[in-house]
Amino acid sequence: MAPTPIVDIHTHIYPTTYLTLLRSRTEVPYLLDLPNKSAPPRLIILPSDDDPALPAHQRGRPIDSSYSSINQKLDFMKTHDIHTSVISLANPWLDFLSPEEGYQWAEKVNNEIEDICSTSQNSLYAFATLPLSAPSRSIVAAIECLYLLPHMRGVVLGTTGLSQGLDDPALEPVWSALESAKLLIFLHPHYGLPSSVYGPRASEYGHVLPLALGFPMETTIAFTRMWLSGVFDRHPKLKVLIAHAGGTIPFLSGRVNSCVQHERHFPEHEYGGRGPKRDLKEVLRENVWLDAVVYSPTSVKAAVEIVGKDRVLFGTDHPFFPPLEEGREEWMSVETNVQAVTEAFGDDKQGVTKVLGGNAIELLELNVAGAG
Repeated sequence: MAPTPIVDIHTHIYPTTYLTLLRSRTEVPYLLDLPNKSAPPRLIILPSDDDPALPAHQRGRPIDSSYSSINQKLDFMKTHDIHTSVISLANPWLDFLSPEEGYQWAEKVNNEIEDICSTSQNSLYAFATLPLSAPSRSIVAAIECLYLLPHMRGVVLGTTGLSQGLDDPALEPVWSALESAKLLIFLHPHYGLPSSVYGPRASEYGHVLPLALGFPMETTIAFTRMWLSGVFDRHPKLKVLIAHAGGTIPFLSGRVNSCVQHERHFPEHEYGGRGPKRDLKEVLRENVWLDAVVYSPTSVKAAVEIVGKDRVLFGTDHPFFPPLEEGREEWMSVETNVQAVTEAFGDDKQGVTKVLGGNAIELLELNVAGAG
């Protein structure tokens, strides 16, 4: 029997329609073209990037053709023996649009990504983008339209929801629609923590503090608020894939549970519990999957310990974190993730196979040749 193909469930793209949108803007987020026309434009993605005191070529991050070229993504997959990728629009998605614009741009982006996937011979599937700045009825309509896009396997979702967080009661129609459609939610950070927590020297460290620490804590807080508000009590079939192995959820879940049990402001349930009716451990084991984009066998082990080896999925975060050496085809970031998975499981070859591809094929019902 052939080994299970490798499936990359955390890989991004900025399609042409989205780049056109960013280039039309002058406020964060936007594309900044440099005077040197041969240099790639800079994506001004965080408020801290929009600093006029910095030279243009030092603001944001460079966005070269690897962020939009499907041929380059397929070449990347071939180089790293990745059989199938589930692509998603990279942050900041469409959260910044006005309510009037959101639905139309979501439709444009999703249709373009569907067209890309439809010509890939099952090499590409996708997570759709939702118009979260639009009224909830428009968001629900966008979810219902995904039935017409056969390569969509879920939705990518930021941590702010409708701008008030994932414990916002206004999200109830959205949770209901996603649960009914049996669509996976790929929960991904973007906004990080308030810039003040990084201190006055933060600019000296580039994006290290926001990406390494801000993103994981943002994700942890967003999911915990979602659970605390009873979302998984009201929507027990909701499915959530959390980026970057759940942030710090595997490490802090016990502490969170303990704090809930000792919090007297929560009403006591008839069976004696406090807070959400469903225990956090139960929700993590029944509603949650984690990706393995953590670059460390210790972190992969923690993810497996908290959700089980059937619920951890391989990812690369392509096209972010490219090779450090010019001309190198293999990406250190990808090799580190593969190595982390193989080292975490040791002699458990079945566990490695599941994480690298088998779990994604089963969860997302991917039509992958040779998957049997």
